Amino acid sequence: MVWKVKEDLATVIKNDPATRGYLDAFFTNAGVHAIWAHRFAHFFYRHKMIVFAKIISQIGRFLTNIEIHPGAQIGRRLFIDHGAGVVIGETVEMGTDVVIFHGVTLGGTGKHTGKRHPTVKNGAMISAGVKVLGPVEIGEESKIGAGAVVLKNVPPYATVVGIPARIVRINGKTVGHAEPNLDVLYARIEKLERKLAQIEEGVDE
Repeated sequence: MVWKVKEDLATVIKNDPATRGYLDAFFTNAGVHAIWAHRFAHFFYRHKMIVFAKIISQIGRFLTNIEIHPGAQIGRRLFIDHGAGVVIGETVEMGTDVVIFHGVTLGGTGKHTGKRHPTVKNGAMISAGVKVLGPVEIGEESKIGAGAVVLKNVPPYATVVGIPARIVRINGKTVGHAEPNLDVLYARIEKLERKLAQIEEGVDE
């Protein structure tokens, strides 16, 4: 358990330049406090003490303004930056080295049962204000731009933005609809001009 606490604090120091060492991270980082409360609640959740687990979760929410359902499966070295308004649902599955900013919701889309919340793979980054809804998968090392609403799976190493979220980069390369291909556009315009000229010639005859 001690090594987990040290790893959590080291993760905060690594990701947050405003943190001035282990004592600062231990006493002032709401994200790491929420993670610790979740581990405690998750233990009782796994042992079928659901109500008690949810009570612990709600105390953690009151103290940190971060709500993590005790049923969520959280991987190692999660970093929650600022954290205010973060909501993580019951069937969320999260890998290692995930980064989440404030205002993020990993939620469901209704009153469905079973797997109804997102799966977030290793190294994903979810920016401020993002809403990821339903049993979608956020791929490894992917990045979700601020304010995006994600309703479909995001492939690994992709960057998505917008409402609804659309892919703008994959493996560091811009995809077609994010930056128009002018050569293709000019070719289409020329084709239309030729067809228009043919129609006009037919009318003149």
